[in-house]
Amino acid sequence: MPTDAPSRTRRTGLIPLLIVGTAIAALVAAGLLVLTGGDASALIVVRVLTEAAAVVTVGSLLLAAFLVPPQESGTLAADGYAAVRTAAWAALVWTLGAVLSVPFTVADALGQPVTALLEPSVLVQVAGLVEQAKAWMITAVIVALLALGCRLVLSWGWTVPLFFLSVFALIPVAVTGHSSGGGSHDVATNSLLYHLIAAALWVGGLIALLAHGKRGGDHLGLATSRFSRLALVCWIVMAASGVVNAWVRLPVSQLFGSEYGLLVLGKALALAVLGVVGYFQREKSVKEVVATGSGRSLVKLAGVEVLLMFLTLGLAAALSRTPPPVEGRVLPSTVELRIGYDLFGAPTWSRLLFDWRFDLVFGAIFIALGVLYLLGVRRLRKRGDAWPVGRTVAWVAGCLTVVFATSSGVGRYAPAMFSIHMEAHMLLSMLAPILLVLGGPVTLAMRALPVAGKGNPPGPREWLLAFVHSPVTKVLTNPFVALALFVGSFYGLYFSGLFDSALDYHWAHLAMNAHFILVGYVFYWPVIGIDPAPNRLPPLGRLGLLFASIPFHAFFGIVLMSSQTVIGENFYRSLGLPWVTSQLEDQRLGGGIAWAAGELPLIVVMVALLVQWARSDSRDARRADRRADADGDADLAAYNAMLRKMSGKDS
Repeated sequence: MPTDAPSRTRRTGLIPLLIVGTAIAALVAAGLLVLTGGDASALIVVRVLTEAAAVVTVGSLLLAAFLVPPQESGTLAADGYAAVRTAAWAALVWTLGAVLSVPFTVADALGQPVTALLEPSVLVQVAGLVEQAKAWMITAVIVALLALGCRLVLSWGWTVPLFFLSVFALIPVAVTGHSSGGGSHDVATNSLLYHLIAAALWVGGLIALLAHGKRGGDHLGLATSRFSRLALVCWIVMAASGVVNAWVRLPVSQLFGSEYGLLVLGKALALAVLGVVGYFQREKSVKEVVATGSGRSLVKLAGVEVLLMFLTLGLAAALSRTPPPVEGRVLPSTVELRIGYDLFGAPTWSRLLFDWRFDLVFGAIFIALGVLYLLGVRRLRKRGDAWPVGRTVAWVAGCLTVVFATSSGVGRYAPAMFSIHMEAHMLLSMLAPILLVLGGPVTLAMRALPVAGKGNPPGPREWLLAFVHSPVTKVLTNPFVALALFVGSFYGLYFSGLFDSALDYHWAHLAMNAHFILVGYVFYWPVIGIDPAPNRLPPLGRLGLLFASIPFHAFFGIVLMSSQTVIGENFYRSLGLPWVTSQLEDQRLGGGIAWAAGELPLIVVMVALLVQWARSDSRDARRADRRADADGDADLAAYNAMLRKMSGKDS
């Protein structure tokens, strides 16, 4: 073990509280299911145990990554190391729960006893037919890797990716529950993702903070203050997403007249009480910790809040096992069942521009990013610093491009028609990333965020700087890697059968859109990005990287236009859209869009490269002039002396 590794870990004293809380959650969930006529099987106990382990894992890694500072060397301090070790044990329990959930979920779906599925070959064969069972298998693999990572890491830099991996591990099961089926499942799934992640951060973060206080950890005031701000945001997100999810899954008339509605009301009441109690107790605890350095009040009050949270977990588990009522709901059409909503006619220009369906994921995220950017610019200007207007325009335009591609008529028709999907693909991977990298968000953040200062715990500015210089960022922005990802995604997605498999799932559409944006950003960052890239290229190298991608992009469009095989034929044909008379012609139109869509971004990139090249030459000239003024133009004098000397020798 390295010499600067954490030399001590402290016992958390939290195990009894977690056991009691988990038991309360399981009993509440089972009791509610019995009262509402549901099946209080062993599945509910496994589900509660697994969810409890999941939130402890997420919260512990949150504490280690962002709530307590590491050592100056970058190695985890004792408190961070203790939290990571807790996450490792919790991840093992999470893995076990995910594995056990596979046979229980299959047995529940088939109405068979679990003993009938104990044969591994039978279980694997049947589990492949149940979507949520497959999601549990994927979760088990992810969390097993997470548990292994938590046992191996000692540096803060690797704790952050483990934290984001733990959050990602929540998603597979979330997108295959009740919200993933029926009408409006796109909105229901999106809202559930917000709700689940916010709940995990809030509940898990509080448990980790309580453990930190019970073991007398350092920087308790800092951790409490940071978590308090995060908890308030999580509570607001949970409240808003819960309302949206209930609105699309539950008719108002069934709110008081159904078991599902009563569980929704119970959970809403529990969250409201938690939000109010938690806010006032944390405010009191922060003041006490700052004033006395003691976390006694925090431990006492947070323990009560944790038990209330486990009560809410029991309500949530019961809600997940209760299907929403079908009375009073119109039977959805085939199109609505497949993509989440109906389409009311061919995609005319007016529909593509004005027939909006707001995307809760990308719409909300990029509006928030636009607002944060403008707040950063405002902060610079308030203290008298200038920020180029062109960068602000580029960033806002990039954010609006993403919102338009995912929430306008383009985003509405993209899941149902290949040609419109290709329009959205080009906007997300070709145009939006160009505008975003020209905005220079990292440079703005470095100037707008406060510096932690020597001897102080690192803050958001230091976290962002560490991310930019991390090994992951250096690998992704390597010119060859960036080119392979950018170009290879075109061919790997559409010609491997992956796109065909993804069309049936809303979460896969979200993943594709995220991939398009991120891969485009990674490619264009070292080419025309304002922010200093980990792998900086000279002007000719940037131009060469750009031109290297053009033939592959053009050839992709030509292949689509000349192909005789329809990509995603079964899915598109099942929609039965009357205005799509030929799937092959629609695909060829998409190929033409892909081939032609590279022209406008290419012009923007070329103009940006030329402007940056000219400015670089101008800066070099001004630098040379300043050096000449400082040393009396010594370089020119030495050069002229050399010429005179050479001339004298020649004569």
